[in-house]
Amino acid sequence: MKGPRPFVLLGFLLAIAYAARDKVETEVIDAPRPEPGHDYGEVRDAIYEIAGTKGTSFGPILVRLAWHSSGSYSKYARDGGSNGARMRFSPEKDYGANRGLDVARKALEPIKQKFPWISYADLYTLAGAVAIESMGGPHVPWRPGRTDAVDGSTSPPDGRLPDASRNVSHVRDVFTRLGFGDRETVALIGAHALGECHVDRSGYDGPWTTDPTRFTNQYFTNLLYKQWVVRDWDGPKQYQAVDAPDLMMLPTDMALLADRHYKRYVEEYAKDSYVWFRDFAQAFGKLLELGVRWKPAGGAAHSGDASAHHHHHHH
Repeated sequence: MKGPRPFVLLGFLLAIAYAARDKVETEVIDAPRPEPGHDYGEVRDAIYEIAGTKGTSFGPILVRLAWHSSGSYSKYARDGGSNGARMRFSPEKDYGANRGLDVARKALEPIKQKFPWISYADLYTLAGAVAIESMGGPHVPWRPGRTDAVDGSTSPPDGRLPDASRNVSHVRDVFTRLGFGDRETVALIGAHALGECHVDRSGYDGPWTTDPTRFTNQYFTNLLYKQWVVRDWDGPKQYQAVDAPDLMMLPTDMALLADRHYKRYVEEYAKDSYVWFRDFAQAFGKLLELGVRWKPAGGAAHSGDASAHHHHHHH
């Protein structure tokens, strides 16, 4: 008979791994044990299938769904984040930054119908993690336990995701509010290797890399080694590569070169994709858990222990 022991061990290891991270705001918990019949491996397989079969452009939009679900978090207001999957409701589904993501939610709906026990919040975040892997990226740590909101009344305010037209201080403000340091910030922005901008969604146009459905460090090598000029067109300000005018960068991408703290990580990741994969997996795993209040595995065992429910700061 399969016992629950491996999951107990997993929860313990996660708690250690999370506690050991420096400068990361964490909650040390026991990962909830999946209930009998809840096979997250089957859900992963189903996501893999749509990430692969919906044409070449489907993986990136699943990553964007997970990122936009999670990136609404504020460590100051302590709201937003992936818990609740409030993007299904107004007002959040109508925020400009989320334009086009209904396509990703619709594609995941048959999976929710087939596995009704998984929460939308778990499904949207797991889909992002699986999509990263399906495009050749690292294994992103993920665990279940998010719950769904019943309406949009607790949606965070609009305007919490990065505005691509802004400068370096805006980038740092947004990622600091999420709880990320400079290294994690650059690691996460490297996901611009995936997908492309669409004029009808963001107003911007084009891909960052020549292979936008492969998870590679080409974003960093392009940013660092290509010569970038402002594109002459009637859309918002963006940059194009002199030797490859179909490739683009946004003002927020160029901002990473303008700041010496950010630039050293761009240089490091351009040189060493292994280090970037490792850092990205850790940072994206953390992103997917922002704003999540885990139900402790023991339930009542923790009720008298307030510290189990509070964030611990490790410096």
